Amino acid sequence: MKAAHKMCYDRILPKNMTSVQRTRSIGGRDRAISLIGKQWQNGSTLRIRFLGGTQAQQDMVREIAPQWTEHANLNFEFSDDPRAEIRVSFDENDGAWSYVGTDNSDIPLHAATLNLGWVDQGVILHEFGHMIGLSHEHQNPAGGIEWDEAKVIADLAGPPNFWDEATVRHNVLNKYSADQVHGTDFDPDSVMLYAFPDSWTTNMGGTKDNPDMSAQDKAFVAGALMYPGRTGGGGGAKDPTPIEVFRGVQAEISDSGEEDVFSFKVEEAGRHIVETAGSTDVVLVLFGPDSKTKKVAENDDGGQGQNSRIATDLQNGTYYAAVRHYNQDNGTGAYRIMVSAG
Repeated sequence: MKAAHKMCYDRILPKNMTSVQRTRSIGGRDRAISLIGKQWQNGSTLRIRFLGGTQAQQDMVREIAPQWTEHANLNFEFSDDPRAEIRVSFDENDGAWSYVGTDNSDIPLHAATLNLGWVDQGVILHEFGHMIGLSHEHQNPAGGIEWDEAKVIADLAGPPNFWDEATVRHNVLNKYSADQVHGTDFDPDSVMLYAFPDSWTTNMGGTKDNPDMSAQDKAFVAGALMYPGRTGGGGGAKDPTPIEVFRGVQAEISDSGEEDVFSFKVEEAGRHIVETAGSTDVVLVLFGPDSKTKKVAENDDGGQGQNSRIATDLQNGTYYAAVRHYNQDNGTGAYRIMVSAG
């Protein structure tokens, strides 16, 4: 059965395997389908290095993967840089998979972050969709798919997948809760939706192969929830606002989907605290040292009320703090961001 043969394995970091789902949601709506806190900084350039593969395979990736950057305000740079954020392997015995968004920055530099066990347009776009922060469309809480669980588990237990029940539930059957994700209503044409046979569902029949990005895929990654600002193939990140350690900066998210970026220098390695204050509900992501794409930590409600707080040991260098409103649909408001040491 072709549909069962070509299944993507959604890689998840060990630290996230036992994460507790939160219980709040935005406006009572079912939302999907990018995980909160997994976006790269808007306007980032992501370096991509190949770990093997034929010239034809590499050329196909170079040609197809940048279709995402025609809509998302990101840039892909293919190179042999050993510090590349994304490392692509072509192991035909390891299926197709990718870590999601900034989770890639937690993988050792010698290891692959994305594998293409087979190479065609659909799988390249799908896995690079994961890489920029998108999740499986069939796990959209707004999807309404009702599975014949016993059939799905039985089919995927056999060749070529040999998945146990826990793996099947993680990659197919389980849906995200509405408070884990943000995005759009279920999109049957999304390239993030794989083909399933009729026998796997009890209420809507099978799904089809989607080798192209849908109109909704394109609009979503270009919109306020993901990577806005791509114009005429250009775009880029806003210049960060500098913060001095032990001093704060007053700021405001004035437009829905806005991302504010701040920078500060660590002159002496040690414990540092980056936190927000005020009544605006924000999400804080810290990158560095001397990198706008290597994620150090993220936090939502670790401070007072709905403020964010990151307390961690930092090495010397420049760090970047990205702040977004939790409700990226229409959330705005003023806040203060502060950095302290010791």
